[in-house]
Amino acid sequence: MAKPKRRFVCSSCGSVTNRWQGQCADCGEWNTLGEEAPQTVFSAKHDLSSGGRAILFEPLDKADDKLVRRSTGIAEFDRALGGGLVPGSAILMGGDPGIGKSTLLLQASAKVAQAGGLAVYISGEEAPGQIRLRAERLGLQSAPIRLASSTSVRDILTTLGGMEAPALLVIDSIQCMHSDQIEGAPGTVSQVRGCAFELIRYAKENGAVLVLVGHVTKDGSIAGPRVLEHMVDVVMAFEGERSHQYRILRNLKNRFGPVDEIGVFAMAGKGLEEVSNPSMLFLSGRENPVPGSAVFPAIEGTRPVLVEIQALIVRLQSGATPRRAVVGWDNGRLAMLLAVLEARCGLNFSACEVYLNVAGGYRLADPAADLAVAAALVSALADKPLPARSVWFGEVSLAGEIRPVAHGGLRLREGAKLGFEQAYGPEDSGGAGEAPAEMRHRVINLLPNLVDRIVGDE
Repeated sequence: MAKPKRRFVCSSCGSVTNRWQGQCADCGEWNTLGEEAPQTVFSAKHDLSSGGRAILFEPLDKADDKLVRRSTGIAEFDRALGGGLVPGSAILMGGDPGIGKSTLLLQASAKVAQAGGLAVYISGEEAPGQIRLRAERLGLQSAPIRLASSTSVRDILTTLGGMEAPALLVIDSIQCMHSDQIEGAPGTVSQVRGCAFELIRYAKENGAVLVLVGHVTKDGSIAGPRVLEHMVDVVMAFEGERSHQYRILRNLKNRFGPVDEIGVFAMAGKGLEEVSNPSMLFLSGRENPVPGSAVFPAIEGTRPVLVEIQALIVRLQSGATPRRAVVGWDNGRLAMLLAVLEARCGLNFSACEVYLNVAGGYRLADPAADLAVAAALVSALADKPLPARSVWFGEVSLAGEIRPVAHGGLRLREGAKLGFEQAYGPEDSGGAGEAPAEMRHRVINLLPNLVDRIVGDE
């Protein structure tokens, strides 16, 4: 085989020469010649610049039929999706084992089938008889769902190709699917990626809504390649503690609606039941005010949710190593807040054990919870209850300032709806001026002011 010729191309003018030299002979620039990769037999065979068919371009304002969302029949599921199912979309749902993913999808499939849509439920983990037992427990045994058990993607696509495209196609789970064209056992990176690609391509071409159930790792993230989350249109996480009956369906990615929307469910004997007012759920059992308890109006997507933050301070003997335990909040953010309270307010937590809990198994990621956590910590340290029927929100900076947060008016309206009478937070929170008349907004701009108000009974 003849040795391929070397070519050097000038990055400034584009001239080509067969040998390298310091200065380009055409434009006179120095050190601009670089060697170009030679054309080999392999590159010639794999050249994709020709041989394909031309694609058609369409204008952005083309008059076409708009996609109409289909309701799942479960209002909280529709809320988390941003309004319902979009035809031709692919949804990836992850969650811990036994959290209720299959139960929720079986209920949604039954609602779609009972509303006149074709629902197909294919399980690679359970036999049809096992799914029937769950359907009988849920009272859905008469729903006209097409039920099957298979792990071969070729068999699934062949069967779907010979029938009407379903309105809802559930694959439980993608880690069990197998393609005979790809080497490797089910669940490997290549198998998961290849099987998901073929199923998503079918859904896009036929206008079916595809729901893929995904396993999760120890830290709660969806198992398998990260590219799987890029391939789908919607990524949802089903969260909750097994010791609690409440479940939260959280939207992590949505190409057709807002992100971070949530749906709240309660696990009951007849399956998952919707919780239309989650604020009442997370605030139950607050008859008498106790030290270390603060109410925070959180924002999840477009929904305000009032949650209770509980703090406990235990003083230790000198020399003992104190513990820091957090449930439902970021451990690093608690350490930062304790440091700010010590440096800016003169409070001493070094000889105390600190325990922080978000009631109801709820998990907070909103930075506006800083002020509520600080209020709970100061209240627990001083052993004084916070003012009754009050909510707290605001972000705390390292300088001890209370910074404004978004959706202040929405937070205050939710508090007023549940009977709270006063709110503590920064002055210029977004929309705080739109608070209802029955809700008094008390301004706190510095963290020492918070300590004075709680400890000094201002």
